[in-house]
Amino acid sequence: MRIKLILLSMLLASCSYLSSPVLSPYKMDIRQGNYVTPEMRDKLKIGMSRQQVRYVLGTPMVSDVFHGNRWDYVYLLEQRGELVEKQRLTLYFEGDNLVRIDDSQAGR
Repeated sequence: MRIKLILLSMLLASCSYLSSPVLSPYKMDIRQGNYVTPEMRDKLKIGMSRQQVRYVLGTPMVSDVFHGNRWDYVYLLEQRGELVEKQRLTLYFEGDNLVRIDDSQAGR
């Protein structure tokens, strides 16, 4: 019985180098932020009120106390621990009206 246990432990120890694709742990896809589709972007128009923008895009995830006239919609997608997609949509308001849109996308 001891010999079987010793052989089994030696076999398992010799297989420890098989860590990359064969025995790697599962890594979840991590989505963070506001995903903004192209259809949602097309609905944005200069001159829209804050309420109309919120209806189209939802509430922004990033709210900055020091920049109350700027809304940032940020979205990140990580697959297997690597950043695959990144979106950033920044909206600028004067008073209650949308005056400028900065749109940047990276990835796919």
